[in-house]
Amino acid sequence: MSALTIDKIRKNYGEVETLKGIDIALESGEFLVLLGSSGCGKSTLLNIIAGLAEPTSGDIRIGDRSIVGVHPKDRDIAMVFQSYALYPNLSVARNIGFGLEMRKVPLAEREKAVREAARLLQIENLLDRKPSQLSGGQRQRVAIGRALVRDPKIFLFDEPLSNLDAKLRMEMRTELKRLHQMMKTTVVYVTHDQIEAMTLATRIAVMRNGRIEQIDTPEAIYNRPATLYVATFVGAPPMNLIEARSTGEGLAVEGSDLVLPRPEGLAGAIEPGRKLVVGIRPETLRGTGEGLTLPVTVDVTELTGPELIVTGLIGSRRIMATLPPSARIEPGARLELKVDPEALHVFDAETEQRLV
Repeated sequence: MSALTIDKIRKNYGEVETLKGIDIALESGEFLVLLGSSGCGKSTLLNIIAGLAEPTSGDIRIGDRSIVGVHPKDRDIAMVFQSYALYPNLSVARNIGFGLEMRKVPLAEREKAVREAARLLQIENLLDRKPSQLSGGQRQRVAIGRALVRDPKIFLFDEPLSNLDAKLRMEMRTELKRLHQMMKTTVVYVTHDQIEAMTLATRIAVMRNGRIEQIDTPEAIYNRPATLYVATFVGAPPMNLIEARSTGEGLAVEGSDLVLPRPEGLAGAIEPGRKLVVGIRPETLRGTGEGLTLPVTVDVTELTGPELIVTGLIGSRRIMATLPPSARIEPGARLELKVDPEALHVFDAETEQRLV
């Protein structure tokens, strides 16, 4: 039995359809990330699971129990928001245990739960402080601790790291990963940050315009994106997309004389003249070695530290490559970049669906 089942969920606001039939089955202990840009419906879906909004149609079940119409406090879930929402006049210990206090949990049991949550989050030395005396990362740990002590069936996280700086986000990602590995809890996590999604999730649901474009493991999302949107949304720098046409010789790149060989999976399956999009991850391009040769005229180089990002042109088509930082490349230089033919992704230009 699935820990969480989302069955044909739709949500309308007047004539605007925000969710257009969402189906997800989440097993116990999974960490599902709802990933997408602002307005795709991911927070609306999370709020429906939490009971902060009701669906227009469809069903949501925790175990075998439908929770549509059930009050949020009776759903056995805990939610961590983007804002910490801590009580400024209460100590860390009381903030963590406040929900238990409202439920009339005995003091000894409450204190034990607070101490255990503080131990897991490594904030035992902060229990007597007030929120104003804490850093952003420490406040977020307190907010997570408040959810932990409830020991719910499902944890919901609504962009909990968005207010933190880059260094703290990385630290908190590691903490969340560590907690999930230790506790084997079931988590639904909303973010627009694909790095968070890739590092935290056991499965990712990429959302767009109220629908799920693809739901799969992080590895599958990255290595075999189902649509052009998924291909460009996941990956940094984003996947290069090159317009091409199917010909008898292969895939003719628009705006250049380059013809790429037809991938094995497309042999005989694509009629001549069909518009295609060839995707190439920047990190699969190399300056040396064997493989297909892509003649590139360098436009811009950017040294990030661990890599050199090279932007150039194939004919009139722009392409990016990530090369070793030791590479000495100047704007205007001519490169012959290499790529393994098996690293090519091919999409239909009209449907935007993956072909191979």
